[in-house]
Amino acid sequence: MNIFLIVLIVIAAVLFVTGGFVQSLSFLLWVGLVLAIIAVIAFLMRSMSGRHNV
Repeated sequence: MNIFLIVLIVIAAVLFVTGGFVQSLSFLLWVGLVLAIIAVIAFLMRSMSGRHNV
């Protein structure tokens, strides 16, 4: 019974850590997507303005 309890605690800890990583990675994915959209909009605005800095 003792080993079964230890295995359950280890599995619970692994699932808890994995769940935290998945949530943070999901958040970072959305942040990266928003930043990519902002970069594309800024590039389009710059290319449409006609100014070319060399």
